[in-house]
Amino acid sequence: MEDNELLAKIRDPETRSYGFNMLVRTYQQRIYWHVRKMVIDHDDADDLTQEIFIKIHKNIEGFREDAQLYTWIYRIATNECLSFLQRKKRRFFLPIGDVEGELSDKLDKSSHVSGDEIQLKLQKALLKLPDKQRIVFNMKYFDDMSYDEIAGITKTSVGALKASYHHAVKKIEDFLTA
Repeated sequence: MEDNELLAKIRDPETRSYGFNMLVRTYQQRIYWHVRKMVIDHDDADDLTQEIFIKIHKNIEGFREDAQLYTWIYRIATNECLSFLQRKKRRFFLPIGDVEGELSDKLDKSSHVSGDEIQLKLQKALLKLPDKQRIVFNMKYFDDMSYDEIAGITKTSVGALKASYHHAVKKIEDFLTA
């Protein structure tokens, strides 16, 4: 179902529930993996994905269609991830390195993470990136989004995104070759 059809179903009181269920089916897996790449832990990603869709449900009436629906949804998901990571740092009074270490331990111990040694090493390299660089890298590398799409989601200029991506790639290369 196309986004405009989803929105029409959601805005019609008779088909609102059906439309929202279709929206969840359309976007849930992509949002889960977007979140999972940021927070690493399956349970945290699962909970956060549910919270994101609750927020979307509460705010869908206010969606003005000045961006594509998926851009709006990804923006909500990205902001929720950043907020979650900030809360985690504040709650435990952890410096960024300790949060990175905690997430790295979860990566090692998780039964939900599969992959060979190089994939795990890449994931650990990603944890060393600042949150915003990690988001840009994930969207560009894993989600294959264009810089224009990422700019719409993050409300950042294309030039700044290209610089962030370049710095992220350089840091990952340095980590992988060390």
